[in-house]
Amino acid sequence: MENIKTIQECVFDHKIALIAITIISAKVIIACRDMTRANAAADDIKRISGSKEIYVRQLDLASLKSVRTFAENIKKTEKRIDILLNNAGVMACPYGKTEDGFEMQFGVNHLGHFLLTNLLLDLIKKSAPSRIINVSSFAHVFTGPLDFDDIAKREKSYSESRAYSQSKLCNILFTKQLASLLTGTGVTTYALHPGSINTELARHMRVKVKFIMEALYFIITFFIKTPYEGAQTNIYCAVEESLDNATGKYYSDCAETTPTKAALDDGAAKKLWELSEKLVKL
Repeated sequence: MENIKTIQECVFDHKIALIAITIISAKVIIACRDMTRANAAADDIKRISGSKEIYVRQLDLASLKSVRTFAENIKKTEKRIDILLNNAGVMACPYGKTEDGFEMQFGVNHLGHFLLTNLLLDLIKKSAPSRIINVSSFAHVFTGPLDFDDIAKREKSYSESRAYSQSKLCNILFTKQLASLLTGTGVTTYALHPGSINTELARHMRVKVKFIMEALYFIITFFIKTPYEGAQTNIYCAVEESLDNATGKYYSDCAETTPTKAALDDGAAKKLWELSEKLVKL
């Protein structure tokens, strides 16, 4: 993709931005909840890469108001969005709710990205050929079909791991339905599993399995990717020219792979889209 100028990054490890800059001299906007850490990451990227095209904007995906404010600011300041990378996430956290009353993992991992993408969609279309990348997870295989009756708030019962797996399934179904709706626009979509990466995403799980992880540390390290390694499939989906005509697919280790049967359900993808529209009041 020769015309890439802007990359939208939602709460991501800053090494992804660094690699992107090195490869394509991109303008990178880091959208992050924690501005102190975001600014530190931006300074690090500028120092290592020599690029000055790094910008930080505040965005809290647990707040639909924050999502709307961010999107409005981007539409006022940016003329194009060539790549939108939805990479934020929380994993297996204790039960909690977003500012708008949704279960935290569903709210952050799916609804926040759903609203953000839709609010920026006109600008993304104007920038075509452009791409939308949704970071999912292999964890989607550990759950069955979406439980639509309780998915938004999970007040009937709550399992940290199941809620996470279902939110990652949502990422793939969202990508699938988005691809269908964007047919003929020049905008392509991709979902991906970045791998198990050594970041703070798994901090809640580490507390629970601390002693097991310590005992198995040397074995575990063979299967855990560094942030650099974990960024590769993100970048593959962002710039690989052979994917220009591919859309709505799921990738792992820089190759297309097949997700679970539940993730291939067209009816569930459409139902999730319609529910999400109502929940975020589009």
